[in-house]
Amino acid sequence: MADQQARDEVVRFTSDLIRIDTTNRGGGDCQERPAAEYAAEQLAGAGLQPMMLERTKGRTNVVARIEGSDPSADALLVHGHLDVVPAEAADWSVHPFSGEIRDGVVWGRGAVDMKNMDAMILAVVRGWARQGVRPRRDLVIAFTADEEASAEDGSGFLADEHPELFEGCTEGVSESGAFTFHDGAGRQIYPIAAGERGTGWLKLTARGRAGHGSKVNKENAVTRLAAAVTRIGEHEWPLRLTPTVRAALAELAALYGIETDLTDVDRLLEKLGPAAKLVEATVRNSANPTMLEAGYKLNVIPGEAVAYVDGRYLPGGEEEFRTTLDLLTGPDVDWEFSHREVALQAPVDSPTYARMRAAVEEFAPEGHVVPYCMSGGTDAKQFSRLGITGYGFAPLKLPEGFDYQALFHGVDERVPVEALHFGVRVLDRFLRTA
Repeated sequence: MADQQARDEVVRFTSDLIRIDTTNRGGGDCQERPAAEYAAEQLAGAGLQPMMLERTKGRTNVVARIEGSDPSADALLVHGHLDVVPAEAADWSVHPFSGEIRDGVVWGRGAVDMKNMDAMILAVVRGWARQGVRPRRDLVIAFTADEEASAEDGSGFLADEHPELFEGCTEGVSESGAFTFHDGAGRQIYPIAAGERGTGWLKLTARGRAGHGSKVNKENAVTRLAAAVTRIGEHEWPLRLTPTVRAALAELAALYGIETDLTDVDRLLEKLGPAAKLVEATVRNSANPTMLEAGYKLNVIPGEAVAYVDGRYLPGGEEEFRTTLDLLTGPDVDWEFSHREVALQAPVDSPTYARMRAAVEEFAPEGHVVPYCMSGGTDAKQFSRLGITGYGFAPLKLPEGFDYQALFHGVDERVPVEALHFGVRVLDRFLRTA
């Protein structure tokens, strides 16, 4: 079991990593190398031989392998990203890169997404080195760059250019799972991610006839674009239930003593109350307009207008997504993927899922473990190119009123010290026997 030093180190590592500013603004504007050097130093201190790999200078990834005790077992990938999204210091209660520990809470950008999990991995590995522990399976530890943008300098680069480092890996675990979800009625739910919606970030381009703003113009690019954006934003996507979502609905319905009526899922979600948040974003594809670009002067009708849409599609839903976008954009607006990644599905009846469930239940016996599908995506998408099935498992025991999901990319991101202690114990328990 994770010892006191591991519990102390997970807090220190989280704080230290937050203080290393690895803001990823997109377009290559990020330097993960200082954080990668920190992680590599901790791994080396555990007797491992970490490799540091870059596609672009300063965009550094770290990979190390721990030999397991069972040479016949498949390897397991354990990965976390080092970059974080931007944070505006003026909006925060504490400086987002202070790593301050106040009132039993570690504050800063990356506290939940996902330098906490990076710290847990480091603390577990170093604890094993002190105790002489070997996991059952080979473990490949990877800390990646660029997850908060395209992953081209991170997991995409590793999967495409260094697949040999992941030889034997059939499954992987990373962020966004096994955290406490309080339903407001006294129940504690621990969702483990067993799927991700695909990423379909879109660029829409409308073309028309440029002209004077005072003249009649039936070929106004801005009007054409606005109409398409409105149709996309107001579209009601049809229901699409994947195996993971079906399993989630069934287990939640059983927990609440509700009949699992999949003929009226919207009504079922209403009956689940706050717990519906765990599945409501993943029963359909979605497309949300997010950015608009048009014109250069108020009295000039531009010849082109551009919009961007954050699209997500469920496993098996990409064809429907494409066809629907063709219809919604219409003949006067073109669309293309500015970034596209696959949707993922992982079995919830696998031995690995069962071991994750058992690890959570050992340290949170009052909790209810359920599967769920992530509405967004992780580096598991890129690693799936290597045939690696991905799960979300970054355990945290959180107090009631602590809105974990709202803190992803949010202001005042923070994580309780006790949550980190719980996480390192659960992760240690799982990885020993995985």
